Amino acid sequence: MKRILNIKEVKQLPKNSDFFVRGAVSKLTRRIDRNDNPFWEMTITDSSGDLDGKVWNVSLWWNTQGGDKFPIDPDNCGLRFEGSSVEIEGRTAEFRDMLQYNFNSVFYLDQTDYPPHMFSRQSPVKPEVLEDTFRKLIAQIRREDLRNFLEAVFFKHNLWEKFKIWPAAVLLHHAYTGGLLEHSISVAIGARDIAQHYADFKIPADMDIVIAGSLLHDIGKLEAYTIAPAPQVTAKGNVIEHVTLGYSMFMKFAESEGLSDDLTLAIGHILISHHGRKEFGSPVLPGTPEALIVSAADDLDFKLNYWKYQIDAINTQNDFTDYLPLVDRRFWRGI
Repeated sequence: MKRILNIKEVKQLPKNSDFFVRGAVSKLTRRIDRNDNPFWEMTITDSSGDLDGKVWNVSLWWNTQGGDKFPIDPDNCGLRFEGSSVEIEGRTAEFRDMLQYNFNSVFYLDQTDYPPHMFSRQSPVKPEVLEDTFRKLIAQIRREDLRNFLEAVFFKHNLWEKFKIWPAAVLLHHAYTGGLLEHSISVAIGARDIAQHYADFKIPADMDIVIAGSLLHDIGKLEAYTIAPAPQVTAKGNVIEHVTLGYSMFMKFAESEGLSDDLTLAIGHILISHHGRKEFGSPVLPGTPEALIVSAADDLDFKLNYWKYQIDAINTQNDFTDYLPLVDRRFWRGI
């Protein structure tokens, strides 16, 4: 009998190891090799993590719906693999001194027996704890007009049902159900505490604007990503991106709710600058204490969550990850 591994277990395997794994396809890209043969780059996800693999032109594709198994052509079978559940028969290999995962057979599973949501990763924090913390952060805002504005944005305009379950990314950080809410809360708490620290050193920041900007800074991800059921980038996310989408959403809410011009400008600046650098997608750089603080808290929360994800994924005998181009370093487990 074959043993089905989870993704974390697969990543512990040495080279030249065979494996079976099940998950939801979060990304599938068709490419052409130097000999004009098609191959696919596939990412599958389960509750333990994500796995990137290569499906070469010699690999086999199967439809197993209804209990039968028959071969299919992935380009002409009428099945949508992204967002669907699959089983992979694969083998680990070494390429340029790094492990590579070759997917030798791809089995399209019966989506009733294996619904994709069963493979979804979840925030490690309970939903009720996240919601309670979020509401308490809004309650800490002293300005009644700004507090009412946040209540209207998230609860009057029906953002909450999506916001509380949405991912904050597809692969990199908080890329799971509830990730956007968890990340927004973490940034708000971190930014609030940083602001208080610098207030003690006579560098003042408006705490109301810091908290509001933190809770709103990633609302564009509601349009940039979707869950199907694994996180995926939408068309808007690809061609406009969440920073600009979020600023546009915020400005519409500010107008409809009558938010003052001063607050609109201060919070809008946080949304449009929170990535900190133009090459990272921010049209302008943070220019106020509030924007600098939120940008720093956002970057730290991303890096720490990314560190945890990468460290959890490596073999327990390793102290360092592979080189990670996104953060220009290897992560270290520490002593």
